Amino acid sequence: MNKSQSKAAKSDKKSAPPPAGTQTLLRGLDLLEAVVERPTPLLALSLRLQLNRSTVHRLASSLVERGYLKLVSGEGYALGTKLLELGFAARKQINLARVARPHLEQLSDMTGDAVHLGVLDGDKALYLDKLPGRRRIEIGSRVGDRHPLCSTGLGKSLLLDRTHTQLRILFDLEDEGAKRADDFDRWRQKMEQYSAGGYSFDLEENEDQIRCVGAPVRDETGEIVAAISVSSVAQYMADDRMQELIGTVKESALAISRELGWTSVVDVRSR
Repeated sequence: MNKSQSKAAKSDKKSAPPPAGTQTLLRGLDLLEAVVERPTPLLALSLRLQLNRSTVHRLASSLVERGYLKLVSGEGYALGTKLLELGFAARKQINLARVARPHLEQLSDMTGDAVHLGVLDGDKALYLDKLPGRRRIEIGSRVGDRHPLCSTGLGKSLLLDRTHTQLRILFDLEDEGAKRADDFDRWRQKMEQYSAGGYSFDLEENEDQIRCVGAPVRDETGEIVAAISVSSVAQYMADDRMQELIGTVKESALAISRELGWTSVVDVRSR
């Protein structure tokens, strides 16, 4: 390939169209950003975004339908309530990670094990933070990962207040590999025990040779908004040690909960 051909190839690569759907997504985001300061009529949006009116109307209508925009009579399109909902959720997650971090560090120092912080994300547990601990072991989790609810210690703690019907739905959503072939009745009985005690276990259900002790984190209303867990290989997580860790993990979860505004005086060791 000569220089002119190489140059042409590079030019073609730069001008290659974006993946299908990307352009529509970016235009939708541009539209949201265009109305941040004030409600804006359709014509003004068309001129600002350099798109024809029919395209802007189609994008805006879809965003209105999903709650990301609203149409204000006599003024135009404005930001919708869905963005407010997402903003509060994002703020809660960001604040949660910051508030929890010192307690996670202390818990990791005390136990020497890996410590996780996670929240409910649809039908999965989203991991917001992880401290690897001092032991030279490999646990298959990373910040940003989404893990099963019904087979992880952290995931189970997120579900401790759920009703029988809600648990059944979530259990059925997980594949057989995640559930380790556990049937619902047996799993629910374990969940009743965990709920009564305010903690949860993962007994190698999610990952071979990995055991966890989890506990829920509550906000000012008492609602479970997150969970933490201490995880290690079975070699360091014998049954008696897991029992000993229940109080320690619950105390850390309680400390985080208090910083989030929970004022319950329940003794975490005796619950």
